[in-house]
Amino acid sequence: MTHPDPIRDREAVAPEDALIHIVEDEAAIRDLLTQTLATYRFNTEEFATADAFLLALEDRAPAAVILDLGLPDMDGMEVINRIRAHAPVPILVLSARAHASDRIMGLEFGADDYVVKPFDPREIVARIRSLLRRAAPEPAPSAPSCEIARFSGWSFEPGSHRLVGPDGTETFLSTSETTLLTALLRAPKRVLSRDYLLEHGGRDDALDRAIDVRISRIRKKLTRPGGQSLIRTVYGSGYMLTTQVDWGG
Repeated sequence: MTHPDPIRDREAVAPEDALIHIVEDEAAIRDLLTQTLATYRFNTEEFATADAFLLALEDRAPAAVILDLGLPDMDGMEVINRIRAHAPVPILVLSARAHASDRIMGLEFGADDYVVKPFDPREIVARIRSLLRRAAPEPAPSAPSCEIARFSGWSFEPGSHRLVGPDGTETFLSTSETTLLTALLRAPKRVLSRDYLLEHGGRDDALDRAIDVRISRIRKKLTRPGGQSLIRTVYGSGYMLTTQVDWGG
């Protein structure tokens, strides 16, 4: 008797040409991920070192990245920083580091999800599809992707995840950070509860502190030297953006 495949039977999220970069120094794990992802119609490119991956990233950004933190030539956290400086690519971290502090650190550096080795390769497929869904939401009529939010000298484009500072410096937010910041920008000077932001920013059942970590990361990006934070923690209630926001094209 043939059992249904819940992953295969689910509506495909990514097109057949969706490219996933696998950055992992263990050949057996690379091969396992490549074979599994190919079964579900993903294209892949494999990299055993950070340098080879970052060189390829300059030519073409993939739909998502599966990244091992224990690479031989560069710390995985530094690789995440390099990716975030280049493009808003969803990042799924693979690591043998199972402690909660390591997961928190991965999210602080901008990863979108974190899976501990050993893992079920089918879980990787499900998580990649989830990341791609969140990275490409259907634009709402009230929030077209071409809109730009301007506030206190900053500008933010939700459609491209691009944040530009008052000095012109640009950076790219992760998918979860983009969703959270957009929610705050849509409701300036209003307290948004932690539960509300969890639902709008991607609830992480494996790590309940994910929401706090991502808010902290956004706050750091929006704080200039000597300046006050634009995101206020209202203890017992949630978070609030403290400045006025103008939306336009």
